[in-house]
Amino acid sequence: MDEINKVIVIGGGAAGMMAAVSAARAGASVILLERNDACGKKLRITGKGRCNVTNDCTVQEFLQNVPSNPRFLYSALNRFDTQDTKAFFESEGVPLKVERGRRVFPESDRAEDIVRALVKACKDSGVKIKQSRVRSLIIESGRAAGVRTEDGEERGDAVIIATGGKSYPRTGSDGDGYTLAKEAGHTVTRLLPSLVPIVSDSKICPALQGLSLRNVGLCIADRSSGKKIYEDFGEMLFTHFGLSGPMVLSASAHIPDISTGCYEAQIDLKPALDEKTLDARLLSDFAKYANKDFANALGDLLPQKMIPVIISLSGIDPRKKVNSVTKEERRALGDVIKGLKIHLCGFRSITEAIITKGGVSTAEINPKTMESKLCGGLYFAGEVIDVDAYTGGYNLQIAFSTGTLAGESAAWG
Repeated sequence: MDEINKVIVIGGGAAGMMAAVSAARAGASVILLERNDACGKKLRITGKGRCNVTNDCTVQEFLQNVPSNPRFLYSALNRFDTQDTKAFFESEGVPLKVERGRRVFPESDRAEDIVRALVKACKDSGVKIKQSRVRSLIIESGRAAGVRTEDGEERGDAVIIATGGKSYPRTGSDGDGYTLAKEAGHTVTRLLPSLVPIVSDSKICPALQGLSLRNVGLCIADRSSGKKIYEDFGEMLFTHFGLSGPMVLSASAHIPDISTGCYEAQIDLKPALDEKTLDARLLSDFAKYANKDFANALGDLLPQKMIPVIISLSGIDPRKKVNSVTKEERRALGDVIKGLKIHLCGFRSITEAIITKGGVSTAEINPKTMESKLCGGLYFAGEVIDVDAYTGGYNLQIAFSTGTLAGESAAWG
């Protein structure tokens, strides 16, 4: 560079901080504008405060976990992949570990350590962090020339929008970035919640409100065709409005249009037992409680709160003595235990979603630089772009990859 570029980064989240560090390390003078009183507010609560920073997988495997515009990310991931993310945080003094599903976490299980490392990297690289909310872009002769903030103006050679989506607005990501993008003529695709709790109109859910299940199987199926669109094993939670928990949040990203009302959750309460083994278990429990009412014979097999629901769905009289339960009734009971069906009818609000599906159209962004095709000197990084992924560290990696590429591209002009 003949002269030092000044880069303005809007947003102090994962993408913004990584963009700022990358631009500064590439030789630019960088100012990071964050509306909150501290950077990384949303990052601090990710992964229940543990922060799943990335996934220990190849680029090809990574792209298979990105349902929206995966090819757009190819250059960004090849510039800064999952191994680069691991190396970055290790070099910043944060030891990492790999858990089930190749999810990568800090050894400390503290998201705060990830935030602290990014803030330190910013400061060590010479990034100036300023608390200020950006109101609009300054665009001159078709190029981004700075921003107008609540405090005045900041002039620069390049502007990076890394403001996040519309999920978790209390952390500051309330859609400001989309407004700024539209100022520059960009298209913002339909914004929807993803990785979000699911609403059900079934009476089963409020009856089981607060019940958390572990080691159960979950399948999301199309009721009309019977086609399974998602299957997993793990944890879930019943709520007054429907379903939540890790598996349910993941499942939400796989449901194309829940408003049709054609999807149902099928819960296998005993995935380790096939039908024959489950029947043998029922016979064993019934023998143990031979003189008991059916309603009092399922305590060893099911959570207490769930027993009345399962009994009702089985169609067996709760007062019937277990030694009188027929083979056909046991089969009906087994069917309910292996396939508890919950009708699904909607998602919770985007304010409860982990990420936003939709954003600035990828057709209007150069995937090799993250620069706008419509406005020179304007770059995008992270969730504000129309790319999203499943759970497992993929969405944070998208933030780090696009942030790195945007930062370096902006610095080099």
